[in-house]
Amino acid sequence: MEAVNARNSGAELSDILLLNKNAFFSHNKLCVDQIKAYEAIIGCRTSKMGSHTLVCDNCEHKKTCYNSCRNRHCPKCQYVKQVVWVEKLKARLLPVRYFHIVFTVPEFLNSIFYINQRECYDMLFSSSAQTMKKAAANPEFLGAETGCLSVLHTWGQSLNYHPHIHMLVPAGGLDPDGMEWVKANRKFFVPVKAISKIFRGVFMDRLRKAIAAGSLNIPQKQSALYANPKKLNCLAYEKYWHIHIKKTFRGANQVVSYLGRYTHRVAISNSRILDTDGKTVSFRWKDYRDNRHKVMELPCGEFIRRFMQHILPNGFYKIRYFGILAPANSRTKMNDCHCLLNQKRQVSHYEGLTTYEVLRKLLDENIFRCTCCGKGTMGFGKPQPDNGIP
Repeated sequence: MEAVNARNSGAELSDILLLNKNAFFSHNKLCVDQIKAYEAIIGCRTSKMGSHTLVCDNCEHKKTCYNSCRNRHCPKCQYVKQVVWVEKLKARLLPVRYFHIVFTVPEFLNSIFYINQRECYDMLFSSSAQTMKKAAANPEFLGAETGCLSVLHTWGQSLNYHPHIHMLVPAGGLDPDGMEWVKANRKFFVPVKAISKIFRGVFMDRLRKAIAAGSLNIPQKQSALYANPKKLNCLAYEKYWHIHIKKTFRGANQVVSYLGRYTHRVAISNSRILDTDGKTVSFRWKDYRDNRHKVMELPCGEFIRRFMQHILPNGFYKIRYFGILAPANSRTKMNDCHCLLNQKRQVSHYEGLTTYEVLRKLLDENIFRCTCCGKGTMGFGKPQPDNGIP
């Protein structure tokens, strides 16, 4: 059903999780990280998270506000993180064009990915980065050292499990001597089919070694497949590993604008949830087969199950930098690149500011106006313990 004039009825992810918590927990087994994220999302901005006090600098009127959960999977807690991260990114990016590439793996690997998330996601990051490094260093393609910014996503629009890497690659790199910036052609400097073959070879080599070392759990339903290296190779190499080259960004400003609304996404935002009656959930999604927005309706239990698939392991970094963009090269090769491109490095506007100070800069000043006297500004007070107020 197409989403014609479909609007959000006010339903939020936290409401759906809270109302169905007992039923879902009784029929599903969650890992520690999933339970932690579940509890954080339903407790966000409630008394469970404690509170802080805002005090008017004119009349000393006080207002108690509940704390955010700050969980990276919560759709309410990403805005400030996103803005601060994007501002810091400006100091990293080079003033050149950027290519956007999407690396995916065949669907038959989804099972082993899901039960070995930390290990397999690491392999996905390192394999895609190694692919770009090898391709760029090839004199037939670019013959230079480049870098990339990689972002892990694990979902599709319908919340299905679909691990893939979104990568941004500068259109050029440092020559082998580090004395010249090698500019890439208008089109992507490596043929897509070549990237696909390199990526498949690099990833499968890492996967075979991990299986041989016994460092991965093997899905029971696929035990025969992973016990037979020749069979695994045949299945992997008979499939085309889809590498998608998306639009090219003309410069750093376009990249920043794009990343600002993309990198800190969660599997589904509250704005996409249209309604729930306690038994089913309807949400808006985009069907890329015909490029149209539609409405999907799922039972609450299935909706929650799909969402919980995308909870990342604790402490796992979903945004990573490689090559000349790596943090280790920040004061060396990146400085050389800026000099060769005659560009000064920027400093973040929010460097050293607290979350409250960032919000003051981002939002309308009237939001912080005292509702009691109408003249003063509400300021950040001392944190208060959980006072049990509902």
